[in-house]
Amino acid sequence: MSTFPRRRFVGVAAALALLLSPVPALARQQAEKPPVTVPALTDWTPESGGYGFGPGARLVADSPAEIRVADTLADDLRAAGHGTVPVVGGAARTGDIVVDIRPARKSLGTEGYELRAGKRLSVTGATETGAFYGTRTLLQLLAQGGRVPAGRAVDVPRYKERGVGVCACYIHVSLPWLENLVREMAYHKLNQLLLELKVKSDAHPEADTWGYYTKDEIRRLVALGEKYHVEIVPEINSPGHMDPWIENRPDLQLTDSDGARQPSRLDITQPAAFAYYTSLIDEYAQVFKAPAWHMGADEYMLGSDFAKYPQILKYAQDKYGSGATPQDAFIDFVNRVHAYAAGKGKRLRIWNDGLTGANTVPVTAGTTVEHWLNVATRPSQLIAAGYPLMNASYSLYLIRGGFHSDTEGLYDQSWDPRSFEGEKLASAQGVTGAKISLWPDNGRGETENEVAVRLWPALRHIAQATWGDPHPDATYAEFAARGTAVGHAPGRRDLTSVPVPDGSYTFRTGGVTFDAHLARTADGYVTLRGPSGCLAVSGGKLTLNVPLQPGVQATWDSCAASNTLQRWQVQETAGGYRLVNVITQMAMSATGDGRIVQYPPDQHPPAVWQLTRGAHTS
Repeated sequence: MSTFPRRRFVGVAAALALLLSPVPALARQQAEKPPVTVPALTDWTPESGGYGFGPGARLVADSPAEIRVADTLADDLRAAGHGTVPVVGGAARTGDIVVDIRPARKSLGTEGYELRAGKRLSVTGATETGAFYGTRTLLQLLAQGGRVPAGRAVDVPRYKERGVGVCACYIHVSLPWLENLVREMAYHKLNQLLLELKVKSDAHPEADTWGYYTKDEIRRLVALGEKYHVEIVPEINSPGHMDPWIENRPDLQLTDSDGARQPSRLDITQPAAFAYYTSLIDEYAQVFKAPAWHMGADEYMLGSDFAKYPQILKYAQDKYGSGATPQDAFIDFVNRVHAYAAGKGKRLRIWNDGLTGANTVPVTAGTTVEHWLNVATRPSQLIAAGYPLMNASYSLYLIRGGFHSDTEGLYDQSWDPRSFEGEKLASAQGVTGAKISLWPDNGRGETENEVAVRLWPALRHIAQATWGDPHPDATYAEFAARGTAVGHAPGRRDLTSVPVPDGSYTFRTGGVTFDAHLARTADGYVTLRGPSGCLAVSGGKLTLNVPLQPGVQATWDSCAASNTLQRWQVQETAGGYRLVNVITQMAMSATGDGRIVQYPPDQHPPAVWQLTRGAHTS
C-alpha cells in the first residue's frame, strides 16, 4: 500500500485532470483567436471581458468627419435591426461606441484603423476612411451577436486598390443591384468600383440606344459610393468596342481597305473622332467625381489586324517618322486621351492587352495599367518602366452565362495580387491591388440574382487577398464560413422578394387584358404562363443574345425553364404593379392596338397593371 499522502495525491490528480482536460485549453485558445471578420483581423491582442452592445449605447463623435462616420454607422445599425442609436458629443461612458479620428496616427495610413473593445468600444483612424472601416468591422461583429470580445486590433490594408469591375456596357444592370454591390463592397473594405457603362447623352442623343443610365441615376449611385467610401470609376471603352456609341455615327467608324465600315472601331486618325470621345469625358464629368478615367483601350483589332487599315500606318508615319508602326497610332490615341484627362484633373487607366510591344512610342508615364491578359509585355516589364499596375487577372473573371472564377481553387493556392496571368512577381512593389470583373458575354445566360450568388464568394475572397493574409484559414470551407458568419451588408435590399403569391391572375392595363399563372422562379423572379405559352421578350436585333431595342413586343412563346427572357420582376408601384423583363430591364407598356411592348422607363411611361386573383388558365 502506498505511503503517499492522500491529500497530496488528490491535489496532484486534480491538477493533472485540469491540465489534461481539453475544455480550459480550448476556451483559452478560442479567447485568443481574433473575432471572425472578412477580411480577417491579422493583429489581435485579446484581453479579459468584452463589450456588450445594449439599449443604452451611444455613438460618441465630435469633429465633423467623426460625426459623418457616426451618422453612417447609426443608419447601418438601424438597418441591421439594432435600433436607433443616438450620435452625441463629449465624454464616453460604459456601453458607448467612440469614433475617433487622429491624424497623428500615421502608422494607420489612409485606410487603417485601431479597434479597442472593453467596457466601451472605440474605432480610431488617422483619416475619416480609416475610422469608417473600423465601423465595418464593428458591424460584422455585431452581426454575430451583441457581444464583442475584449481586445485590441490594428488593421491596415496591404494594397491601395481593392476592387470590382462591372461591364454594364451593353446589357443594363439594374440600379438596385449596383447599390447592393456598393454596400457589400464597403462592408468588406473594398474601395474601387469600375463601371463600364453608358450615361444618357445630352450632347449626342444619336448614341442613346438602350443600356444607358440617366444622369440622375448616376448621381444617386455616386452619392452612395461617397457615403460608403467606394470610388466609382467610369469607363467608355475606346477606340475599340465603341459600337454602343457610334453605331449611328458612320462618319466616325474606321473603314477597312474593302470600304467596309467597322461600327465597333473608332477611326483614331480623325480629329473629329478624338473630339467626340473627349466630349463624352466632359459629359461624364458632370456626374462622376472620381479623379480617374478608364478608357479601356483593349481589343481594338479583335478579329482583324492593322494591315486592313493602311490609313492607320500612314497616320503613324506622318506623325512619328518612317519607322513608326500602326501600333504607334494606337498608343498616340491613348496618350492624347491621357493628356486630355490629366488636363481635367483625372488619372488615366487602360487594359494591358493593347501593349503588345509592337510600338516605338511609349505610353505616357503615370498611366495605370490593369493587367488581365498574358501578352508580350510582361507585368514585370510594366513595373520596371514605372507604370502603376493593377491585377485584373482573367482568373478573377465572372462571365455572365460562361466562365466563372474558381474561388476555392484560388484560395487553396493562396492566390495574392502578385499572381498575374503569365507571371508571378517576387515582390508587391508597384502593384496597386487587384479586382474581380463581371462581364456580360452572354447577356441572357444568367439573371442578376444568379450572378449575385456567384459573386459573393469571389467578392469576399478578393477582399481578403487585397486587405490581408490571402489564406487566413486552413481550408476554404473555414474561410467560406466567415462569410456566412458576417452575413450581408446592412441596408442591402432583398432582390429575390416577390410582392404577390403564386397563383392565377387576370392582368389589366388600359385596353390590354390577359390571364396567366404566376409562379416564382428559383432565382427570385416569376414566370407568366398563359393559354398559349409563357410571356417572353423576343425578336428584334440581338446584342449579346438579348433583344435590347425599345418597342420590341412581348409574345407568348413555348415555356422553357432555361429561357431567362421568360422571367419577370413584378414591381409594386402606386395603383398596381409594373412588369419588368429580368434580362432587358425594360418595363412593359400597352399599345392602342393591344400589344405589349418594352420601353426604357424614361422613354415611355410603364404600364400599371391591375392583378385580379383567380383567373383560369390552361
